Amino acid sequence: MSKAEHATPRARAVERRAHTDYTGGVYGSMLAASVVVGAGTLGPFPRLELVLLLLLTGVAFWIAHVHAQLFGARLAQRKLDRPTVLHVCRDEWPIVKAAVPPSVAVAVSPLLGLDVTGALWLALAVAVAGQVGWSAAAARRAGASWSLVAVSASVNLLLGLLITAFKLFVTH
Repeated sequence: MSKAEHATPRARAVERRAHTDYTGGVYGSMLAASVVVGAGTLGPFPRLELVLLLLLTGVAFWIAHVHAQLFGARLAQRKLDRPTVLHVCRDEWPIVKAAVPPSVAVAVSPLLGLDVTGALWLALAVAVAGQVGWSAAAARRAGASWSLVAVSASVNLLLGLLITAFKLFVTH
């Protein structure tokens, strides 16, 4: 048995957090921003529809990523068992987690006195902020210097601003 297999559950959890991959969070935040930009015309319950659209899109992409991992490279490398499935599901979960903050922003937007358009812009800003935050966290977790963290965050901010520009271009 390997050293990892002899580790306590707590030690395995600490090790897992140390190797956390934030790619799904960055990707999920960009996905959420794209959903907000592409939301278009919403029906009679626009806030509820946008919250559901954000969350359900995150879940759908999470399922797609889990499927791709399980039936792509993973299947060729190891048997498909319950621990493998759970591991892949957990690793891809940040895609769904990244949809939560923009969804919450939409849900609380009436408390802030925002109309639906304001809610859309708030959700977009929160999604872009999440994208920048996830990328900075990933860079720091990987041991990058502060200047490289700033570069990573800046690139993701530029990508978020590009998505924002798309919204401005499409809606005006």
